[in-house]
Amino acid sequence: MALGYRLPGAAAWRIEQGASIVKQTAPAVPLPPRVRLNLGITGHRAGHPSFAANADAVASALAAVFDMLVEAAAAAPAAAGHAASDRIRLHSLLANGTDQVAATLALARGWELVAPLPFDCHLNEAINALPVTVADARALIEGGAPADPTVAAHAQAIRTLSEKAQLFELADRSEFIAELYLSKLAAPADFARAQLFAAETSVRVALAGRILIEQSDILVGVWDGVTTAHVGGTGHTIAAALEMGAPVIWIDPARPAAWRVLRGPEALATLGAHSAGHDRAAIATLVRDALFVDGGSAPTRTVMLDGERWHGASHAASHAYRRIEALFGGPASRSRLRGLRQVYETPAAVGSGSGAPVLEAVRALPGTDPVFAGRIEREVMQRFAWADGISAWLSDAYRGGMIVNFLLSSLAIVGGTAYLPLVGPEQKWGFALFELALLLAILFITWFGTRQRWHSRWFETRRVAEYLRHAPLMLILGASRAPGRWPSGTETSWPEFYARHAMRDVGLPAARVTPAYLRAVLTGLLAGHVREQRDYHTAKAARLTRVHHNLDRASTFLFQLAVASVAIYLALRGAAEFRVVDPERVAHASKLFTVLGVMFPTFGAGIAGIRYFGDFERFAAISEVTAQKLGSVLARIELLAQAPASELHYGRVAELAHATDDIVFAEIENWQSVFGGKQITVPV
Repeated sequence: MALGYRLPGAAAWRIEQGASIVKQTAPAVPLPPRVRLNLGITGHRAGHPSFAANADAVASALAAVFDMLVEAAAAAPAAAGHAASDRIRLHSLLANGTDQVAATLALARGWELVAPLPFDCHLNEAINALPVTVADARALIEGGAPADPTVAAHAQAIRTLSEKAQLFELADRSEFIAELYLSKLAAPADFARAQLFAAETSVRVALAGRILIEQSDILVGVWDGVTTAHVGGTGHTIAAALEMGAPVIWIDPARPAAWRVLRGPEALATLGAHSAGHDRAAIATLVRDALFVDGGSAPTRTVMLDGERWHGASHAASHAYRRIEALFGGPASRSRLRGLRQVYETPAAVGSGSGAPVLEAVRALPGTDPVFAGRIEREVMQRFAWADGISAWLSDAYRGGMIVNFLLSSLAIVGGTAYLPLVGPEQKWGFALFELALLLAILFITWFGTRQRWHSRWFETRRVAEYLRHAPLMLILGASRAPGRWPSGTETSWPEFYARHAMRDVGLPAARVTPAYLRAVLTGLLAGHVREQRDYHTAKAARLTRVHHNLDRASTFLFQLAVASVAIYLALRGAAEFRVVDPERVAHASKLFTVLGVMFPTFGAGIAGIRYFGDFERFAAISEVTAQKLGSVLARIELLAQAPASELHYGRVAELAHATDDIVFAEIENWQSVFGGKQITVPV
């Protein structure tokens, strides 16, 4: 959350204090994210009556829908060096029935197949192969072959698809679920055992279903429309997708050709109210919304980030805002006149610089893909470093420009009247020329800042940077924001589009999530990130509070001086009337008091204007609230870290990552609400 300035050790740039700076060559612009269409599939199993009765028709309907998606995606922008088939990725739980039919169709079309499994691959195979004996189930759980040929055929079908898919295995409860499964098979007449097994597995399937939804732009569901009450079931998954803003292409197995598009949870109340059929326009709209910026025709490579110029370091001419913070908010232990020059960390350096601890921790995670850290560095961290450096420069330009405008405005007023005690009216022209120069400088800064869109570009690039700063912690848990949970900008949503596709390009890790994996994420990466951000916002709130109060005291003091100067003049004038002081000397001093009477309130008003523009008090309040929220999450993390391995579940850790993510997004939205309307302008 770098909506201010980072603490030492957390920065993507550093502040130079008298050290020589090596001249940097401009780094290469990171390539834009690949524009990919991410699909999810959910549906009835092979044994469901409606699916079994129309299996061929369902497969044909799925094939037709997939072909329409391919046709619509073909019009989307393609990243250089990537074939059209590489633009589509299918997420499937690989269950027997709809999942396997869709996975087979996807592989035949050259799509990437990704499987978030609710259990480890062997247990998933054992449960979905439907063995009836403990011996066959145990053999599958241990990676062996069952004796029953039908069970073996089912297991082989799942295994074949698993070998061709990238697996994200939620194995943290596999031992417990396996014991329940074997116990249930050992006593088939025991309803309680069967019920417990069904309940626990439903929770796991629902977790995998949530991952599938969060990773997908569109969900395709084969569902009879009867109920959404079965946790982890098809109806439940479709309802969850609609709640999270993901559109659903619904195929009724009883009438597979009459599929329709569902948007919003209220669509479930009107399933039988409308007829539907092959609607290519609806498919095209879904794909356009997913693959184009703001649902229009501008691909991701045309967004502003690609055309930004890298500056390498901040310029002293744009340090005015940060100098105000240093002068009025710095602790006594730090020099208020210290150097403020920032050298921005380049994308190429972030992996061995500020991002190194995170990457090392990701590489050390047990059971994860060793190349996943490299994908995070290339697709997320390098783009973050670029956006962060650009945004930091624009922040200085915009906010520093406004502070300079306030200062120049006060100087212009005082400079225009300063001739009074110094020269005669015939020499006023020099002071008027000085005033005109300052006013023209204000107009130029305002015109140039508006023309260069300093304000808007700062907002946009900062949003990209903040979304990507937190992204690695979500990615290693396979978590993301569902399509409907991304905010929309008032002018454009390309920053959200860019960040979403950067994260989607990385996708799910090829990982086996175990209690050891979760503990490493919880106590290392997640706890460290939340603690750092809490401490940063705590310090920021204190600093900005000091800035606000000190600016308030300074402006108040200047107004008091103005009152005192006027009062002193009136007192002298009264004394001159009674010949207590020389009237001629008072008359001569009147011009000086006129200048003082203008200067003190003018500079006081300028400081008050800076305080109003900076909104330091509101930013301090936002950071204070953010720090409190992060502190609460950190307390939850520390409490969960004390739990034994058997209680360290994926859902609990992922929920803490989501809670942190929600705080990040809320802070960004609050920041935008404060500065959103403060365009660069003349200080009047």
